[in-house]
Amino acid sequence: MSEELKFDRRRFISTAAIAITAGPLAMTGSANAQTVKTQAAGNNLIKSGTNTSFGTIKQINAGLLNVGYAEAGPANGPAVILLHGWPYDIHSFVDVAPLLAAEGYRVIVPYLRGHGTTTFLSAGTFRNGQQAAVAEDIIALMDALKIQKAILAGYDWGARTACVIAALWPERCKGIVSVNGYLINNLERNKQPLPPIAERGWWYQYYFATERGRAGYEANRHDFNKLIWQTVSPKWDFDDATFDRTAAAFNNPDHVNIVIHNYRWRLSIAKGESRYDALEKRLAEGPVITVPAITLDGDSDGVAPATDGTSYAKKFSEKRTHRIIKGSGHNLPQEAPKAFADAVIEVDGYAK
Repeated sequence: MSEELKFDRRRFISTAAIAITAGPLAMTGSANAQTVKTQAAGNNLIKSGTNTSFGTIKQINAGLLNVGYAEAGPANGPAVILLHGWPYDIHSFVDVAPLLAAEGYRVIVPYLRGHGTTTFLSAGTFRNGQQAAVAEDIIALMDALKIQKAILAGYDWGARTACVIAALWPERCKGIVSVNGYLINNLERNKQPLPPIAERGWWYQYYFATERGRAGYEANRHDFNKLIWQTVSPKWDFDDATFDRTAAAFNNPDHVNIVIHNYRWRLSIAKGESRYDALEKRLAEGPVITVPAITLDGDSDGVAPATDGTSYAKKFSEKRTHRIIKGSGHNLPQEAPKAFADAVIEVDGYAK
């Protein structure tokens, strides 16, 4: 789940949740002008759940992985890479991808490490969930697919990955769409305590910090993750078939190791790999993102209450718009596919 929601944002989390009920906002950020709007997810021209499958899943060796991915749209179209979070998979974009393909984009939707048909090429590779490792996976995938530059769009782990790539490799990124804003992790800041209401939202991280938590997730990952879906998207009336399509991705043999390492690493109770130290040092400095961006929040997000986006405005130096999507929870692209696809198309226009 999204964690690095900017320290002051998280510290005033309850205030932000109340503020959203006031309706549409408009303000100017200190770093760049940003329009904050409220858009109703119910106005989508495509209903969530219209599509259920991507069809054929492709496989390609890329870096440390054999990556499973869905592809849609013309092979010569401008590239868009859609990045899912936890506990989710590529089906978060099952309605987004056809919308973008119809607009002429080449859409790539990969399973992140530890999910679906993405597997490690070597049994000896450390099952690492830290942010730099996941971001390098996507750079390696772009290289394997001969994609020099792409729009990167995601939520949760996927939004963090988009932010990391935009910060470290801006030459590979035409623009980003990031749900919940600037999500780059700072391990020292993560050590700071939060108010009880905020700590309660991250309960599963502390559970995962224990061996009981690892064993519990291994044994109960289906029901555990369904509970997370219900908690973080309280207004999303998904059915069992929708959840079960995604739940199949959690049967990946590396899933538990990747998830547990990700959250333990964030709490500094599990080490990362030295190969990523230089990248993590740069990320710890809170680098400014120098590509166009659209940041989104769902006004019904059960773990990351919506804000006006100003707390991290200075982290974006190019044009950025922040938008709040009514009725959407944490899995915003699957709950509000038209709003998410529109954001991708809009940020592409910023980059032209």
